Amino acid sequence: MTISFGLFQAGKMILGTPCVIAFLIYKWRRRQLSIYDAVEEFLQSHNNLIPIRYSYSEIRKMTKNFNHKLGEGGYGTVFKGTLRSSHHVAVKMLGKSKVNGQDFINEVATIGRIHHINVVQLIGFCVEESTRALVYEFRLNGSLNKYIFSSEVSTLLSYEKMYDIALGVAHGIEYLHQGCDMQILHFDIKPHNILFDENFTPKISDFGLAKLYPVDDSIVSLTAARGTLGYMAPELFYKNIGGVSYKADIYSFGMLLMEMAGRRKNLNAFADHSSQIYFPTWVYDQLHDGNDVEIEDATEDEKKIVTKMIIVALWCIQMKPSDRPSMSKVIEMLEGEVQSLQMPSKPFLSSQERPLSEDGETSSQAFSSIQTNVSS
Repeated sequence: MTISFGLFQAGKMILGTPCVIAFLIYKWRRRQLSIYDAVEEFLQSHNNLIPIRYSYSEIRKMTKNFNHKLGEGGYGTVFKGTLRSSHHVAVKMLGKSKVNGQDFINEVATIGRIHHINVVQLIGFCVEESTRALVYEFRLNGSLNKYIFSSEVSTLLSYEKMYDIALGVAHGIEYLHQGCDMQILHFDIKPHNILFDENFTPKISDFGLAKLYPVDDSIVSLTAARGTLGYMAPELFYKNIGGVSYKADIYSFGMLLMEMAGRRKNLNAFADHSSQIYFPTWVYDQLHDGNDVEIEDATEDEKKIVTKMIIVALWCIQMKPSDRPSMSKVIEMLEGEVQSLQMPSKPFLSSQERPLSEDGETSSQAFSSIQTNVSS
């Protein structure tokens, strides 16, 4: 009797296993369909979008079966492509979405509706079952990080050119904040997301974390922090210093501007002196004490440009959002004379000063491109 019961139980388990597998496949397909449905619903409700909708076969053809990879990250993989008009494009194949295709919807909803010289242009997109792709204008000269952090002299840009780039990025952010029918908050301004065309005109890219809000919304609602550590505004972590607003992008721009002026990462464990490990703190003390910023082989005009960029950056990275200027004011300061700029208060920078690991990064993955997507 015991043997018969055991065989019965074993039979149930054997027969039950395919049922479990079938159930899991069913759940997975339901999830994929829900993602597809969410994206399709969005596209149907935004049928006035300018970008072209491509089929997957067209995407494969323009990329020559994904032959030329340009880069890869947490968002997916970027391939070089060619349109029938012979124009080159960058095709971003999105990875598996965490939040019902929200990364795809964010990008199409934001840059799909705008056109500005300092914002990368979205040419088209593809949605076909679980495949989602974005087709952008091709940026010949890569991203800003290549020119800030490189040790190769051939890739260095002059300080005058760095200043022009900074001003272009500022104009692009101002447009996102004030020039559209909806306020667009980027939430991931950093060197990797500033691309260059053949004339080194800067283009703000990667709107996977962006959010749309009514222009008159001064404070916005988020359920979790988003962005890249090292560039994220402190109010995304500490709610008691102020609400989240467009000032979060101002902070990120300030950290970007500081790295452009210093030609180095803001956090560098291998700096010549321990006081220089965190650049914003060190350079603030230098200027506050009346010392010139040391720049090798720089002319007086170049020193003025760098000093102006640093002072503006220090205003942008103030701890409290209310102490930071708007992007319109930032542009005004950048275009003005350095002598007319006042030094701000010393930013309270403890949120960025984290223990360093041996490789020069913070022990909690700081300065790596960790992106936290939320559905809010």
